Amino acid sequence: LSVNCLDRHVEKSPNRVALIWERDEPGTAVHVTYRELLDLTCRLANTLKKYGIQKGDKVAIYMSVSPLSVAAMLACARIGAVHTVVFAGFSAESLAGRIMDSGCKAVITYNQGVRGGRIIELKTTVDEAVKNSASVKHVFVAQRTDNKVQMGDRDIPLEEEMAKAASVCIPESMDSEDMLFMLYTSGSTGKPKGIVHTQAGYLLYTALTHKYVFDYQEGDVFACVADIGWITGHSYVVYGPLCNGGTSVLFESTPVYPDPGRYWEMVQRLKINQFYGAPTSIRLLLNYGEEWVKKYDRSSLKTLGSVGEPINHDAWQWFYHVVGEGRCTLVDTWWQTETGGICIAPRPSEEKAEIVPAMAMRPFFGIVPVLMNENGKVIEGNDVSGALCIAQPWPGMARTIYGDHQRFVDAYFKAYPGYYFTGDGAYRTKEGYYQITGRMDDVINISGHRLGTAEIEDAMADHPEVPETAVIGYPHKIKGEGAFAFIVLKDQTAHTDHIKEELKTIVASKIAKYAVPDHILVVKRLPKTRSGKIMRRLLRKVVTEQSSDLGDVTTLDDPSVVKEILDAYQKYKKNSS
Repeated sequence: LSVNCLDRHVEKSPNRVALIWERDEPGTAVHVTYRELLDLTCRLANTLKKYGIQKGDKVAIYMSVSPLSVAAMLACARIGAVHTVVFAGFSAESLAGRIMDSGCKAVITYNQGVRGGRIIELKTTVDEAVKNSASVKHVFVAQRTDNKVQMGDRDIPLEEEMAKAASVCIPESMDSEDMLFMLYTSGSTGKPKGIVHTQAGYLLYTALTHKYVFDYQEGDVFACVADIGWITGHSYVVYGPLCNGGTSVLFESTPVYPDPGRYWEMVQRLKINQFYGAPTSIRLLLNYGEEWVKKYDRSSLKTLGSVGEPINHDAWQWFYHVVGEGRCTLVDTWWQTETGGICIAPRPSEEKAEIVPAMAMRPFFGIVPVLMNENGKVIEGNDVSGALCIAQPWPGMARTIYGDHQRFVDAYFKAYPGYYFTGDGAYRTKEGYYQITGRMDDVINISGHRLGTAEIEDAMADHPEVPETAVIGYPHKIKGEGAFAFIVLKDQTAHTDHIKEELKTIVASKIAKYAVPDHILVVKRLPKTRSGKIMRRLLRKVVTEQSSDLGDVTTLDDPSVVKEILDAYQKYKKNSS
Protein backbone atom coordinates (compact mmCIF):
# COMPACT_ATOMS: atom_id res chain seq x y z
CA LEU A 1 0.00 0.00 0.00
CA SER A 2 2.71 2.51 0.87
CA VAL A 3 4.42 1.32 -2.34
CA ASN A 4 1.32 2.35 -4.29
CA CYS A 5 1.28 5.72 -2.53
CA LEU A 6 5.03 6.42 -2.62
CA ASP A 7 7.64 4.16 -4.29
CA ARG A 8 5.81 3.89 -7.59
CA HIS A 9 5.70 7.68 -7.96
CA VAL A 10 9.28 8.13 -6.70
CA GLU A 11 10.49 5.86 -9.50
CA LYS A 12 8.74 7.94 -12.17
CA SER A 13 8.83 11.50 -10.79
CA PRO A 14 10.70 11.80 -7.46
CA ASN A 15 10.54 15.60 -7.41
CA ARG A 16 6.80 15.88 -7.90
CA VAL A 17 5.21 17.60 -4.91
CA ALA A 18 3.22 15.13 -2.82
CA LEU A 19 2.16 17.38 0.04
CA ILE A 20 1.78 21.12 0.53
CA TRP A 21 1.56 21.78 4.25
CA GLU A 22 -0.46 24.94 4.81
CA ARG A 23 0.75 25.56 8.34
CA ASP A 24 -1.28 27.47 10.89
CA GLU A 25 1.04 30.47 10.53
CA PRO A 26 -0.42 32.34 7.51
CA GLY A 27 1.62 32.25 4.31
CA THR A 28 4.13 29.64 5.48
CA ALA A 29 3.46 26.66 3.24
CA VAL A 30 5.96 23.78 3.18
CA HIS A 31 6.30 21.65 0.00
CA VAL A 32 7.23 17.98 0.37
CA THR A 33 8.17 15.92 -2.71
CA TYR A 34 7.40 12.22 -3.16
CA ARG A 35 11.08 11.43 -2.60
CA GLU A 36 11.14 13.41 0.65
CA LEU A 37 7.92 11.82 1.86
CA LEU A 38 9.30 8.33 1.15
CA ASP A 39 12.43 9.22 3.12
CA LEU A 40 10.39 10.51 6.09
CA THR A 41 8.13 7.45 5.96
CA CYS A 42 11.00 4.93 5.85
CA ARG A 43 12.90 6.60 8.71
CA LEU A 44 9.74 6.69 10.81
CA ALA A 45 8.98 3.06 9.91
CA ASN A 46 12.49 1.94 10.89
CA THR A 47 12.17 3.84 14.17
CA LEU A 48 8.91 2.03 14.96
CA LYS A 49 10.58 -1.31 14.12
CA LYS A 50 13.57 -0.50 16.33
CA TYR A 51 11.21 -0.11 19.26
CA GLY A 52 9.48 -3.42 18.66
CA ILE A 53 6.45 -2.43 16.58
CA GLN A 54 5.60 -5.37 14.30
CA LYS A 55 3.07 -6.39 11.70
CA GLY A 56 -0.41 -6.42 13.24
CA ASP A 57 0.47 -4.14 16.19
CA LYS A 58 -1.81 -1.16 16.83
CA VAL A 59 -0.41 2.38 16.91
CA ALA A 60 -2.37 5.48 17.97
CA ILE A 61 -1.62 8.74 16.16
CA TYR A 62 -2.62 11.86 18.08
CA MET A 63 -1.24 14.67 15.93
CA SER A 64 -2.33 17.74 14.06
CA VAL A 65 -2.27 17.68 10.26
CA SER A 66 1.31 17.74 8.97
CA PRO A 67 3.70 15.87 6.65
CA LEU A 68 4.92 13.99 9.72
CA SER A 69 1.44 12.80 10.69
CA VAL A 70 0.91 11.59 7.10
CA ALA A 71 4.32 9.87 7.23
CA ALA A 72 3.25 8.23 10.51
CA MET A 73 0.18 6.74 8.83
CA LEU A 74 2.22 5.55 5.84
CA ALA A 75 5.00 4.19 8.09
CA CYS A 76 2.49 2.02 9.96
CA ALA A 77 1.13 0.79 6.62
CA ARG A 78 4.66 0.07 5.38
CA ILE A 79 5.52 -2.26 8.28
CA GLY A 80 2.03 -3.79 8.48
CA ALA A 81 1.10 -2.07 11.75
CA VAL A 82 -2.47 -0.82 12.14
CA HIS A 83 -2.92 2.91 12.73
CA THR A 84 -5.74 4.44 14.64
CA VAL A 85 -5.70 8.21 14.22
CA VAL A 86 -7.46 10.07 17.02
CA PHE A 87 -8.53 13.64 16.21
CA ALA A 88 -6.26 15.95 18.20
CA GLY A 89 -9.28 17.78 19.65
CA PHE A 90 -10.47 14.73 21.59
CA SER A 91 -10.04 14.70 25.36
CA ALA A 92 -7.58 12.49 27.26
CA GLU A 93 -10.45 10.25 28.32
CA SER A 94 -11.62 9.75 24.70
CA LEU A 95 -8.06 8.98 23.65
CA ALA A 96 -7.56 6.55 26.56
CA GLY A 97 -10.76 4.69 25.67
CA ARG A 98 -9.65 4.24 22.07
CA ILE A 99 -6.14 3.14 23.10
CA MET A 100 -7.62 0.60 25.49
CA ASP A 101 -10.22 -0.74 23.07
CA SER A 102 -7.65 -1.25 20.31
CA GLY A 103 -4.78 -2.35 22.57
CA CYS A 104 -2.24 0.13 21.16
CA LYS A 105 1.44 -0.63 21.74
CA ALA A 106 2.59 2.89 20.89
CA VAL A 107 1.36 6.44 20.51
CA ILE A 108 2.81 9.01 18.10
CA THR A 109 2.19 12.64 19.04
CA TYR A 110 3.57 16.19 18.97
CA ASN A 111 4.85 18.16 21.95
CA GLN A 112 2.09 20.65 21.16
CA GLY A 113 -0.28 21.53 18.34
CA VAL A 114 -0.99 24.93 16.82
CA ARG A 115 -4.40 25.96 15.54
CA GLY A 116 -5.90 29.36 14.91
CA GLY A 117 -2.92 31.00 16.59
CA ARG A 118 -3.46 29.04 19.79
CA ILE A 119 -1.28 26.33 21.33
CA ILE A 120 -2.92 22.96 21.94
CA GLU A 121 -1.35 20.73 24.58
CA LEU A 122 -1.02 17.36 22.86
CA LYS A 123 1.73 15.64 24.86
CA THR A 124 0.10 16.55 28.20
CA THR A 125 -3.16 15.03 26.95
CA VAL A 126 -1.35 11.86 25.86
CA ASP A 127 0.40 11.61 29.26
CA GLU A 128 -2.98 11.75 30.95
CA ALA A 129 -4.41 9.19 28.51
CA VAL A 130 -1.64 6.60 28.86
CA LYS A 131 -0.84 6.93 32.56
CA ASN A 132 -2.84 3.79 33.38
CA SER A 133 -2.29 1.98 30.09
CA ALA A 134 -0.78 -1.49 30.27
CA SER A 135 -0.55 -1.87 26.50
CA VAL A 136 1.36 1.31 25.54
CA LYS A 137 5.12 0.65 25.62
CA HIS A 138 6.35 3.80 23.87
CA VAL A 139 5.21 7.35 23.16
CA PHE A 140 7.01 8.94 20.20
CA VAL A 141 7.09 12.72 20.57
CA ALA A 142 7.74 15.05 17.62
CA GLN A 143 8.32 18.80 17.90
CA ARG A 144 5.76 21.19 16.39
CA THR A 145 6.81 24.12 18.58
CA ASP A 146 10.06 25.05 20.36
CA ASN A 147 8.50 24.64 23.79
CA LYS A 148 9.88 21.94 26.07
CA VAL A 149 7.52 19.31 27.41
CA GLN A 150 7.98 16.79 30.20
CA MET A 151 9.59 13.56 28.88
CA GLY A 152 9.17 10.35 30.86
CA ASP A 153 10.47 6.76 30.75
CA ARG A 154 8.45 5.60 27.76
CA ASP A 155 8.77 8.84 25.81
CA ILE A 156 11.04 8.89 22.75
CA PRO A 157 12.04 12.05 20.83
CA LEU A 158 10.86 11.12 17.34
CA GLU A 159 12.93 13.39 15.08
CA GLU A 160 16.18 12.53 16.91
CA GLU A 161 15.52 8.83 16.36
CA MET A 162 14.51 9.35 12.72
CA ALA A 163 17.76 11.21 12.03
CA LYS A 164 19.67 8.08 13.12
CA ALA A 165 17.46 5.66 11.20
CA ALA A 166 18.10 4.22 7.75
CA SER A 167 16.22 5.87 4.88
CA VAL A 168 15.38 2.54 3.24
CA CYS A 169 12.69 0.27 4.68
CA ILE A 170 11.60 -2.85 2.79
CA PRO A 171 7.77 -2.83 2.84
CA GLU A 172 6.01 -5.68 4.59
CA SER A 173 4.13 -7.99 2.23
CA MET A 174 0.40 -7.70 3.01
CA ASP A 175 -2.69 -9.67 2.07
CA SER A 176 -5.46 -7.67 0.38
CA GLU A 177 -7.72 -8.27 3.41
CA ASP A 178 -5.18 -7.50 6.14
CA MET A 179 -6.16 -4.61 8.38
CA LEU A 180 -4.89 -1.17 7.27
CA PHE A 181 -6.41 1.06 9.94
CA MET A 182 -9.11 1.48 12.51
CA LEU A 183 -11.06 4.67 12.98
CA TYR A 184 -13.46 5.25 15.84
CA THR A 185 -16.86 6.70 15.10
CA SER A 186 -20.02 7.34 17.11
CA GLY A 187 -22.94 4.99 17.09
CA SER A 188 -26.34 5.18 18.70
CA THR A 189 -25.00 3.60 21.90
CA GLY A 190 -22.53 5.38 24.16
CA LYS A 191 -19.40 3.46 23.16
CA PRO A 192 -17.56 4.56 20.01
CA LYS A 193 -16.88 1.73 17.58
CA GLY A 194 -13.56 0.98 15.89
CA ILE A 195 -14.39 0.74 12.19
CA VAL A 196 -11.91 -1.54 10.38
CA HIS A 197 -10.68 -0.90 6.83
CA THR A 198 -8.41 -3.24 4.91
CA GLN A 199 -5.73 -2.85 2.25
CA ALA A 200 -6.56 -3.35 -1.41
CA GLY A 201 -10.27 -2.63 -1.58
CA TYR A 202 -10.00 0.53 0.48
CA LEU A 203 -7.09 1.94 -1.55
CA LEU A 204 -8.70 1.10 -4.88
CA TYR A 205 -11.95 2.75 -3.82
CA THR A 206 -10.37 5.97 -2.48
CA ALA A 207 -8.15 6.30 -5.57
CA LEU A 208 -11.03 5.83 -8.03
CA THR A 209 -13.46 8.14 -6.22
CA HIS A 210 -10.77 10.80 -5.88
CA LYS A 211 -10.02 10.63 -9.59
CA TYR A 212 -13.56 10.48 -10.96
CA VAL A 213 -15.71 12.46 -8.51
CA PHE A 214 -13.34 15.48 -8.56
CA ASP A 215 -12.05 14.95 -12.12
CA TYR A 216 -8.51 15.00 -10.73
CA GLN A 217 -5.90 15.44 -13.49
CA GLU A 218 -2.16 14.97 -13.24
CA GLY A 219 -0.52 18.16 -11.96
CA ASP A 220 -3.64 19.43 -10.18
CA VAL A 221 -3.38 20.77 -6.63
CA PHE A 222 -6.05 19.07 -4.54
CA ALA A 223 -7.14 20.63 -1.24
CA CYS A 224 -9.30 18.68 1.15
CA VAL A 225 -9.38 20.86 4.27
CA ALA A 226 -10.47 18.05 6.62
CA ASP A 227 -8.42 16.87 9.58
CA ILE A 228 -6.69 13.48 9.32
CA GLY A 229 -8.58 12.50 12.49
CA TRP A 230 -11.71 11.95 10.39
CA ILE A 231 -12.33 9.48 7.55
CA THR A 232 -12.37 12.37 5.04
CA GLY A 233 -8.76 13.11 5.93
CA HIS A 234 -7.77 9.46 5.60
CA SER A 235 -9.39 8.99 2.20
CA TYR A 236 -9.04 12.39 0.51
CA VAL A 237 -6.04 14.04 2.19
CA VAL A 238 -3.83 10.95 2.35
CA TYR A 239 -4.67 7.69 0.60
CA GLY A 240 -6.72 8.67 -2.48
CA PRO A 241 -4.57 11.61 -3.66
CA LEU A 242 -1.23 9.90 -2.95
CA CYS A 243 -2.25 6.66 -4.64
CA ASN A 244 -3.07 8.78 -7.71
CA GLY A 245 0.32 10.52 -7.55
CA GLY A 246 -1.43 13.77 -6.75
CA THR A 247 -0.46 16.91 -4.85
CA SER A 248 -2.45 17.11 -1.63
CA VAL A 249 -2.81 20.19 0.58
CA LEU A 250 -2.63 19.69 4.36
CA PHE A 251 -4.60 22.43 6.11
CA GLU A 252 -3.56 22.94 9.74
CA SER A 253 -5.46 26.15 10.49
CA THR A 254 -9.11 27.29 10.74
CA PRO A 255 -11.29 29.02 8.10
CA VAL A 256 -11.27 32.30 10.05
CA TYR A 257 -7.60 32.60 11.07
CA PRO A 258 -6.20 35.20 10.75
CA ASP A 259 -9.40 36.37 9.05
CA PRO A 260 -12.33 34.90 7.08
CA GLY A 261 -10.33 35.13 3.85
CA ARG A 262 -7.95 32.33 4.86
CA TYR A 263 -9.26 29.60 2.52
CA TRP A 264 -9.42 31.89 -0.50
CA GLU A 265 -6.04 33.54 0.11
CA MET A 266 -4.64 29.99 0.24
CA VAL A 267 -6.44 29.07 -3.00
CA GLN A 268 -4.80 32.04 -4.71
CA ARG A 269 -1.31 31.47 -3.27
CA LEU A 270 -1.17 27.69 -3.82
CA LYS A 271 -3.18 27.79 -7.09
CA ILE A 272 -5.60 25.16 -5.82
CA ASN A 273 -7.69 23.32 -8.46
CA GLN A 274 -10.06 21.25 -6.33
CA PHE A 275 -11.37 22.45 -2.98
CA TYR A 276 -13.20 19.95 -0.73
CA GLY A 277 -14.72 21.29 2.50
CA ALA A 278 -17.63 21.09 4.93
CA PRO A 279 -21.00 22.88 4.80
CA THR A 280 -20.50 24.05 8.38
CA SER A 281 -17.42 26.12 7.32
CA ILE A 282 -19.30 27.50 4.32
CA ARG A 283 -22.20 28.57 6.54
CA LEU A 284 -19.75 30.22 8.93
CA LEU A 285 -17.99 32.14 6.13
CA LEU A 286 -21.23 33.13 4.44
CA ASN A 287 -21.99 35.27 7.49
CA TYR A 288 -18.87 37.35 6.91
CA GLY A 289 -20.02 38.40 3.45
CA GLU A 290 -18.62 38.13 -0.06
CA GLU A 291 -15.79 40.63 0.16
CA TRP A 292 -13.48 38.16 1.91
CA VAL A 293 -13.88 35.80 -1.04
CA LYS A 294 -13.76 38.35 -3.85
CA LYS A 295 -10.57 39.86 -2.46
CA TYR A 296 -8.64 36.84 -3.84
CA ASP A 297 -8.12 35.29 -7.26
CA ARG A 298 -9.92 31.95 -7.43
CA SER A 299 -9.48 31.36 -11.16
CA SER A 300 -7.42 28.20 -10.52
CA LEU A 301 -10.48 26.43 -9.04
CA LYS A 302 -12.18 23.81 -11.25
CA THR A 303 -14.12 21.62 -8.80
CA LEU A 304 -15.68 22.37 -5.41
CA GLY A 305 -16.81 19.62 -3.06
CA SER A 306 -18.92 19.40 0.06
CA VAL A 307 -18.74 16.67 2.72
CA GLY A 308 -19.88 15.79 6.24
CA GLU A 309 -23.61 16.44 6.16
CA PRO A 310 -26.27 17.32 3.60
CA ILE A 311 -25.53 20.87 2.40
CA ASN A 312 -28.38 23.37 2.71
CA HIS A 313 -29.53 25.46 -0.27
CA ASP A 314 -28.17 28.82 0.91
CA ALA A 315 -24.71 27.39 1.51
CA TRP A 316 -24.76 25.56 -1.83
CA GLN A 317 -25.73 28.71 -3.75
CA TRP A 318 -23.09 30.82 -1.99
CA PHE A 319 -20.38 28.18 -2.51
CA TYR A 320 -21.32 27.78 -6.18
CA HIS A 321 -21.92 31.42 -7.18
CA VAL A 322 -19.64 33.40 -4.86
CA VAL A 323 -16.69 31.06 -4.34
CA GLY A 324 -16.88 29.21 -7.66
CA GLU A 325 -18.14 32.19 -9.69
CA GLY A 326 -20.77 29.89 -11.21
CA ARG A 327 -18.13 28.16 -13.34
CA CYS A 328 -16.90 25.33 -11.08
CA THR A 329 -18.54 21.91 -10.78
CA LEU A 330 -19.88 21.56 -7.22
CA VAL A 331 -20.11 17.99 -5.96
CA ASP A 332 -22.19 17.36 -2.85
CA THR A 333 -20.76 14.02 -1.70
CA TRP A 334 -22.52 11.46 0.49
CA TRP A 335 -20.54 8.73 2.27
CA GLN A 336 -19.60 7.53 5.75
CA THR A 337 -16.67 6.32 7.84
CA GLU A 338 -18.07 2.85 7.14
CA THR A 339 -18.17 3.21 3.35
CA GLY A 340 -14.48 4.15 3.05
CA GLY A 341 -15.08 6.61 0.24
CA ILE A 342 -17.70 8.59 -1.66
CA CYS A 343 -20.81 6.55 -2.58
CA ILE A 344 -23.25 9.09 -4.01
CA ALA A 345 -22.21 12.31 -5.78
CA PRO A 346 -23.22 14.30 -8.91
CA ARG A 347 -20.01 13.21 -10.70
CA PRO A 348 -18.88 11.07 -12.47
CA SER A 349 -21.69 11.31 -14.97
CA GLU A 350 -22.23 11.96 -18.65
CA GLU A 351 -20.42 15.03 -19.93
CA LYS A 352 -22.18 18.24 -18.74
CA ALA A 353 -25.00 16.26 -17.09
CA GLU A 354 -27.22 18.43 -14.88
CA ILE A 355 -26.38 19.02 -11.23
CA VAL A 356 -29.32 19.70 -8.94
CA PRO A 357 -28.31 22.06 -6.11
CA ALA A 358 -27.83 20.51 -2.66
CA MET A 359 -28.26 16.93 -3.82
CA ALA A 360 -25.83 13.99 -3.90
CA MET A 361 -27.74 12.57 -6.89
CA ARG A 362 -25.79 9.74 -8.57
CA PRO A 363 -24.39 6.49 -7.14
CA PHE A 364 -20.70 5.82 -7.85
CA PHE A 365 -19.58 2.80 -9.94
CA GLY A 366 -20.75 -0.41 -8.28
CA ILE A 367 -22.92 1.29 -5.65
CA VAL A 368 -26.51 0.03 -5.74
CA PRO A 369 -28.70 2.18 -3.47
CA VAL A 370 -32.17 1.02 -2.47
CA LEU A 371 -34.88 2.59 -0.34
CA MET A 372 -36.70 0.39 2.18
CA ASN A 373 -40.08 0.83 3.86
CA GLU A 374 -41.00 0.14 7.52
CA ASN A 375 -41.82 -3.47 6.68
CA GLY A 376 -38.37 -4.09 5.27
CA LYS A 377 -39.52 -4.19 1.66
CA VAL A 378 -37.73 -2.48 -1.22
CA ILE A 379 -39.60 0.60 -2.45
CA GLU A 380 -39.78 0.62 -6.25
CA GLY A 381 -40.31 3.61 -8.53
CA ASN A 382 -39.44 7.28 -8.14
CA ASP A 383 -40.64 10.25 -6.05
CA VAL A 384 -40.37 8.07 -2.92
CA SER A 385 -38.69 8.21 0.48
CA GLY A 386 -37.32 5.48 2.72
CA ALA A 387 -34.37 4.06 4.64
CA LEU A 388 -31.23 4.24 2.51
CA CYS A 389 -29.54 0.86 2.07
CA ILE A 390 -26.88 -0.47 -0.29
CA ALA A 391 -27.71 -3.72 -2.04
CA GLN A 392 -24.31 -5.18 -2.90
CA PRO A 393 -20.78 -5.01 -1.47
CA TRP A 394 -18.20 -2.51 -2.76
CA PRO A 395 -14.40 -2.46 -2.32
CA GLY A 396 -14.23 0.38 0.22
CA MET A 397 -16.74 -0.95 2.72
CA ALA A 398 -15.75 -1.51 6.35
CA ARG A 399 -15.06 -5.16 7.19
CA THR A 400 -15.93 -5.23 10.89
CA ILE A 401 -15.99 -3.34 14.17
CA TYR A 402 -12.74 -4.15 15.95
CA GLY A 403 -13.25 -6.79 18.63
CA ASP A 404 -17.02 -6.86 18.18
CA HIS A 405 -18.11 -8.41 14.90
CA GLN A 406 -21.58 -9.07 16.31
CA ARG A 407 -22.10 -5.35 16.85
CA PHE A 408 -21.03 -4.81 13.23
CA VAL A 409 -23.66 -7.29 12.01
CA ASP A 410 -26.33 -5.87 14.32
CA ALA A 411 -25.65 -2.23 13.44
CA TYR A 412 -25.51 -2.53 9.65
CA PHE A 413 -27.00 -5.80 8.42
CA LYS A 414 -29.76 -6.77 10.82
CA ALA A 415 -32.40 -4.09 10.18
CA TYR A 416 -32.71 -5.09 6.50
CA PRO A 417 -31.26 -8.59 6.02
CA GLY A 418 -29.20 -8.86 2.83
CA TYR A 419 -28.62 -5.10 2.68
CA TYR A 420 -26.19 -2.63 4.27
CA PHE A 421 -28.28 -0.10 6.26
CA THR A 422 -26.69 3.35 6.25
CA GLY A 423 -28.65 4.82 9.18
CA ASP A 424 -29.75 7.63 6.85
CA GLY A 425 -33.07 8.34 5.22
CA ALA A 426 -33.23 9.42 1.59
CA TYR A 427 -35.63 10.66 -1.08
CA ARG A 428 -35.46 9.45 -4.69
CA THR A 429 -36.63 12.22 -7.01
CA LYS A 430 -38.93 11.88 -10.01
CA GLU A 431 -35.76 11.69 -12.15
CA GLY A 432 -34.32 8.91 -9.99
CA TYR A 433 -31.69 11.02 -8.19
CA TYR A 434 -30.90 10.59 -4.49
CA GLN A 435 -31.29 13.27 -1.86
CA ILE A 436 -30.11 12.42 1.65
CA THR A 437 -32.59 13.58 4.30
CA GLY A 438 -30.58 12.84 7.48
CA ARG A 439 -30.07 10.28 10.24
CA MET A 440 -32.86 7.94 11.24
CA ASP A 441 -31.41 7.08 14.67
CA ASP A 442 -30.31 8.95 17.80
CA VAL A 443 -27.20 10.28 16.13
CA ILE A 444 -26.66 13.97 15.45
CA ASN A 445 -24.29 15.78 13.15
CA ILE A 446 -22.47 18.71 14.76
CA SER A 447 -20.33 20.68 12.27
CA GLY A 448 -20.08 17.58 10.11
CA HIS A 449 -18.99 15.39 13.03
CA ARG A 450 -21.15 12.43 13.92
CA LEU A 451 -22.05 12.12 17.58
CA GLY A 452 -24.41 9.71 19.28
CA THR A 453 -26.69 11.53 21.70
CA ALA A 454 -26.15 8.57 24.06
CA GLU A 455 -22.48 9.51 24.35
CA ILE A 456 -23.38 12.98 25.64
CA GLU A 457 -26.01 11.51 27.97
CA ASP A 458 -23.52 8.98 29.36
CA ALA A 459 -21.02 11.75 30.04
CA MET A 460 -23.57 13.95 31.84
CA ALA A 461 -24.86 10.98 33.85
CA ASP A 462 -21.56 11.09 35.77
CA HIS A 463 -22.73 14.23 37.59
CA PRO A 464 -23.98 13.23 41.07
CA GLU A 465 -26.75 15.86 41.00
CA VAL A 466 -28.17 14.75 37.63
CA PRO A 467 -29.98 11.41 37.74
CA GLU A 468 -31.56 11.70 34.28
CA THR A 469 -30.71 13.32 30.96
CA ALA A 470 -32.01 13.27 27.40
CA VAL A 471 -30.11 14.88 24.54
CA ILE A 472 -31.56 15.65 21.12
CA GLY A 473 -30.35 17.42 18.02
CA TYR A 474 -31.93 20.66 16.87
CA PRO A 475 -31.29 22.80 13.76
CA HIS A 476 -28.36 25.20 14.22
CA LYS A 477 -27.58 28.05 11.80
CA ILE A 478 -23.83 27.39 11.58
CA LYS A 479 -23.22 23.88 12.89
CA GLY A 480 -26.11 22.24 11.05
CA GLU A 481 -27.22 20.62 14.27
CA GLY A 482 -26.58 21.47 17.88
CA ALA A 483 -27.14 19.43 21.01
CA PHE A 484 -30.02 20.36 23.32
CA ALA A 485 -30.01 18.66 26.71
CA PHE A 486 -32.98 18.11 29.03
CA ILE A 487 -31.92 17.30 32.57
CA VAL A 488 -33.65 16.26 35.78
CA LEU A 489 -32.02 17.37 39.06
CA LYS A 490 -31.93 15.37 42.30
CA ASP A 491 -32.57 18.52 44.27
CA GLN A 492 -35.04 20.92 42.62
CA THR A 493 -33.62 23.87 44.59
CA ALA A 494 -30.00 23.29 43.52
CA HIS A 495 -27.87 26.03 41.95
CA THR A 496 -28.82 25.19 38.39
CA ASP A 497 -26.39 27.56 36.64
CA HIS A 498 -23.46 26.09 38.53
CA ILE A 499 -24.55 22.54 37.65
CA LYS A 500 -25.01 23.48 33.97
CA GLU A 501 -21.42 24.79 33.84
CA GLU A 502 -20.15 21.61 35.49
CA LEU A 503 -22.04 19.50 32.96
CA LYS A 504 -20.46 21.41 30.08
CA THR A 505 -17.00 20.83 31.56
CA ILE A 506 -17.73 17.11 32.00
CA VAL A 507 -18.81 16.70 28.36
CA ALA A 508 -15.75 18.59 27.11
CA SER A 509 -13.39 16.45 29.18
CA LYS A 510 -15.11 13.14 28.49
CA ILE A 511 -15.63 13.64 24.75
CA ALA A 512 -14.50 16.92 23.19
CA LYS A 513 -15.41 20.62 23.17
CA TYR A 514 -17.59 20.31 20.07
CA ALA A 515 -19.87 17.86 21.92
CA VAL A 516 -20.89 20.37 24.60
CA PRO A 517 -24.66 21.08 24.44
CA ASP A 518 -25.63 24.60 23.35
CA HIS A 519 -28.66 24.49 25.62
CA ILE A 520 -29.38 22.75 28.90
CA LEU A 521 -32.95 22.87 30.18
CA VAL A 522 -33.90 21.68 33.66
CA VAL A 523 -37.21 19.81 33.79
CA LYS A 524 -39.04 18.04 36.65
CA ARG A 525 -39.16 14.76 34.70
CA LEU A 526 -38.65 13.35 31.22
CA PRO A 527 -41.44 12.11 28.94
CA LYS A 528 -41.37 8.32 29.16
CA THR A 529 -43.41 5.48 27.76
CA ARG A 530 -44.88 2.92 30.16
CA SER A 531 -41.92 0.69 29.46
CA GLY A 532 -39.59 3.48 30.56
CA LYS A 533 -38.24 4.54 27.16
CA ILE A 534 -37.65 8.29 26.83
CA MET A 535 -39.77 9.73 24.03
CA ARG A 536 -37.14 11.87 22.33
CA ARG A 537 -39.41 12.57 19.37
CA LEU A 538 -41.56 14.64 21.71
CA LEU A 539 -38.60 16.66 23.00
CA ARG A 540 -37.60 17.35 19.39
CA LYS A 541 -41.08 18.71 18.66
CA VAL A 542 -40.90 21.00 21.69
CA VAL A 543 -37.52 22.42 20.68
CA THR A 544 -38.41 22.82 16.99
CA GLU A 545 -41.65 24.45 18.13
CA GLN A 546 -44.04 22.02 16.51
CA SER A 547 -45.88 21.46 19.77
CA SER A 548 -49.25 21.80 18.06
CA ASP A 549 -48.48 18.50 16.34
CA LEU A 550 -47.14 16.14 18.99
CA GLY A 551 -48.48 12.97 17.39
CA ASP A 552 -49.53 10.00 19.50
CA VAL A 553 -48.87 10.63 23.19
CA THR A 554 -51.11 7.88 24.48
CA THR A 555 -48.15 5.58 25.13
CA LEU A 556 -46.78 8.11 27.64
CA ASP A 557 -46.75 6.96 31.23
CA ASP A 558 -48.26 10.35 32.20
CA PRO A 559 -49.35 12.67 29.34
CA SER A 560 -49.42 15.72 31.66
CA VAL A 561 -45.61 15.77 31.45
CA VAL A 562 -45.98 17.39 28.01
CA LYS A 563 -47.40 20.64 29.38
CA GLU A 564 -44.72 20.72 32.10
CA ILE A 565 -41.94 20.52 29.53
CA LEU A 566 -43.58 23.01 27.17
CA ASP A 567 -43.95 25.53 30.02
CA ALA A 568 -40.32 25.02 31.08
CA TYR A 569 -39.15 25.50 27.50
CA GLN A 570 -41.18 28.70 26.97
CA LYS A 571 -39.84 30.14 30.23
CA TYR A 572 -36.26 29.16 29.26
CA LYS A 573 -36.69 30.80 25.85
CA LYS A 574 -38.02 34.01 27.40
CA ASN A 575 -35.12 34.18 29.87
CA SER A 576 -32.55 33.45 27.16
CA SER A 577 -33.80 36.22 24.91
